[in-house]
Amino acid sequence: WDRDDAVEEAIWKLQMFYGNGAERKSYEELLRARPKGKIPTSRIITLKAEEAGELSVKLDPYIRTQRRDLDGESAQTQIWPLIKHVEVTLPKSELIPEGVVLVDIPGTGDFNSKRDEMWKKTIDKCSVIWVISDIERVSGGRAHEDLLNESIKACQRGFCRDVALVVTKTDKLHLPEYLRERKVRNGAILSQREAVLERNEMIKLQRNRILKEKLKRKLPGDSKVLEASNLVYTVSAQEYWQQALLTEEETEIPRLRGYIRKRLLDKKRRMVTKYVTEAFGLLLLTDSFNCMENPPNEYLHMSGLRRFVEEKIQLLEKAIDQCFAHIEQPLQEGVRNARTSYRRILGACLVRSRGNQGFHQTLKAVCLKNGVYASRTLARIDLNEAITQPIYDQIDPVFGGIFRAGMPTGSTLLPHIEAFKHSLQEKMMEIGVRNGWKYESYKKSFLIQEISAILGGLEDYILRKKRRIYESLTTSVQNDLKPCYEEAAQIAGKKACERMKDVLRRGVERQVAEGMFERAQERMRHQFQLLKNGITEKVKGSIATMLTLASSQGDGLYKELADVKSEYKEMEKLHRSLKEVAENAVLRRGMQDFLLRMSPSKAVPHK
Repeated sequence: WDRDDAVEEAIWKLQMFYGNGAERKSYEELLRARPKGKIPTSRIITLKAEEAGELSVKLDPYIRTQRRDLDGESAQTQIWPLIKHVEVTLPKSELIPEGVVLVDIPGTGDFNSKRDEMWKKTIDKCSVIWVISDIERVSGGRAHEDLLNESIKACQRGFCRDVALVVTKTDKLHLPEYLRERKVRNGAILSQREAVLERNEMIKLQRNRILKEKLKRKLPGDSKVLEASNLVYTVSAQEYWQQALLTEEETEIPRLRGYIRKRLLDKKRRMVTKYVTEAFGLLLLTDSFNCMENPPNEYLHMSGLRRFVEEKIQLLEKAIDQCFAHIEQPLQEGVRNARTSYRRILGACLVRSRGNQGFHQTLKAVCLKNGVYASRTLARIDLNEAITQPIYDQIDPVFGGIFRAGMPTGSTLLPHIEAFKHSLQEKMMEIGVRNGWKYESYKKSFLIQEISAILGGLEDYILRKKRRIYESLTTSVQNDLKPCYEEAAQIAGKKACERMKDVLRRGVERQVAEGMFERAQERMRHQFQLLKNGITEKVKGSIATMLTLASSQGDGLYKELADVKSEYKEMEKLHRSLKEVAENAVLRRGMQDFLLRMSPSKAVPHK
């Protein structure tokens, strides 16, 4: 346990706020003391600068651990322990397209439990995760392996759709040593440049294969990330600017920038389509109020449409049940595997090859934090996750299949919602014809358009709920084991480490005997049920509101509403164009390539 780090951070916080010597004062004395540091009431500190170097100097006291003078006092005011979040906003830049947010997530957590939790939440919000590791660490270390494993988990529980390994400083190579250890013998290496390119290619082939194997074990076989030809990038920032050995393209930084732009363009297209769809629907509704078209039998047709919607929602519920049922068998197998392997897994977590020296403090920290501890120096420890890993090993491919976007199968959720949408739209077209609505009827168009908007918004809702479902297993186990964690954390004195281990072993044994894994299984089922209920309730409520609006004639409002025909025509044209781009892959690629060509390839570095 990095107890010294935790204590030092607490001291820094006290000294920053109350001055030197604050750590020696009692709680009552601190309450009476006048704070030395000033914290804005808004809890936000804003810094501005014209140049990057100037901004870096201003940021230093807030983000870096400052050195201390010989007398123990800080060389500068210690602000960083109080900083929760740092956001750097650039003006319009040639290097980073507007709308891109790059998040620097250090390591695999932090010894500070709050920052560790913040780290997990942040990584789950990322749409793309790049694991950054320099060439020497990739060749010899394991740190990036842990990060890759965490990134793959984020693909399962969060918004992440893509993972890649970015190897940096690839220009660093000692040529004589490389030639001595070189295993490839097909052709002589005549220069440093050739050696760098050969090594980069070998690393890409090797790491690409390893990463794909990891992903295949966790994700469905037809996941988009597995279709990517490149999961590994070998980059050199120094060569990008200097080009002493490599060309700009060979540094692969332009490829990363191109990747960012393509992802951003795709996301913006989807966002614009969503906004235009919603705006188009509102204009259609407004114009339907202005329209005097109101056949005498319209009420009967709208009643029939309501009944049809109710029937289709029932069918949607059954389809969702069938989709979620695919998790049942692997979930049961995982529970059986967990019951047979928990002793071995727990033993591996509790036994250290070097004995208990120093481990008792780490174990106490694990217990104090309910089985989870992230350290600056040690690998992350999560007993709850370790014990439930056999269940995740079984459910991961199926779970990923349920929530993936792509090829429609019986086990995939989103295609069922898409089929539901199409069935409603077809019915509305049919009713429109029967009802005598004109081909260009605003009311018919509004209904069809609004269905797209309502069901299109469900995807974000589903992705937000996915994390809670996925983590329900470890959360359930953690809750069940909380009493034994608390009991173990209270142990002190002689042979405290072994006694803590005994308490944990007995506690786990007792909970397993009482059905701990079965309860976790049931809680995951319950979370799936909550998601199904949430989907159907949202659909029912939104469609009921839509039909109420569509069946209304505005109660005389049309006399006061502005004429929006010209705006409607303009929005219709824009909406049609966006649909064409979305449906035409060639046109979409052409637009992306054009925008990429128009973007400047390189900016002058700041000196």
